[in-house]
Amino acid sequence: MNIRNVAARTGANGQGRMLETAGVSVLRSALAGTLLWVGALKFAEYEAENIRPMVSTSPLFSSINERLGARKTARLIGLTEIAMGTLIAARPLSPRASAIGSLGATGMFLSTLSFLLTMPGVWQEEHGFPALSLEGQFLAKDGVFLGAAMLTAAESLRAPSQ
Repeated sequence: MNIRNVAARTGANGQGRMLETAGVSVLRSALAGTLLWVGALKFAEYEAENIRPMVSTSPLFSSINERLGARKTARLIGLTEIAMGTLIAARPLSPRASAIGSLGATGMFLSTLSFLLTMPGVWQEEHGFPALSLEGQFLAKDGVFLGAAMLTAAESLRAPSQ
């Protein structure tokens, strides 16, 4: 391998690292922003009604929903989303707090992905597998959020402690 090849590879690696750093920052900002925004919406009456079919049929959430009711359950979920979003956004101040928020969001997205298995009407059976309903499509995007939460957790855990 000659000097020119080494220099070219080093430059490409540097650009790749810069792109990765920028991508993780965009991903973290979008993840935190989405959690804060969607969490705040859980305090609106219409959003409590929107999530009712998901939480009422979920083995993880149905008992909470029965005890608290739809409105308080939605608020509890909203507070959790706001807390996770705030922690994830705290990365410049505390990588550890951001990692905790990202790991919490990982658990949260795993639980919301479980709705794909428990909520009636997620699959459009008359069209065969894998036809998702509008609700199913809404839930499927949580797979992307799950990956984002895992990546931001990993990046925050690798950061030097402050």
